[in-house]
Amino acid sequence: MVLMPKRVKFRKSQRGRRKGISTRGCELNFGEYGLLAQENAWLKNTQIEAARVAIMRHLRGGGKVWVRVFPDKSATKKPAETRMGKGKGAPEYWVCVVRRGKILFELGGVPLELAKEALRLAAHKIGFRCKFIARAEVLH
Repeated sequence: MVLMPKRVKFRKSQRGRRKGISTRGCELNFGEYGLLAQENAWLKNTQIEAARVAIMRHLRGGGKVWVRVFPDKSATKKPAETRMGKGKGAPEYWVCVVRRGKILFELGGVPLELAKEALRLAAHKIGFRCKFIARAEVLH
């Protein structure tokens, strides 16, 4: 299941900016544990799915997973060995703009050690630095 919007207003989007700190989606709202982005980057739809599958496999059906990001921006690419000019390339994949401080995944209903390992495996599927976080009351 590849994540992508059902329909968009425009097929091709501009690259935009990836600098700054996330002001929304910065605290745990659903589960007890989360995976926090520590860098600004584009997160591809395939990376999100690979991380989700890694978490689900490790949990073996237990607990609940919330995916807090969605790829709603199209990224284009021109074919290999194409001359300059002739317009913008065709949409190749979908990305989610992630700024540092954004929570990517949340977990609930599992022990601390299991959640830590599951989110560590998910972090390996993502191409930038991430950090495991937990609610204050869970750690004590």
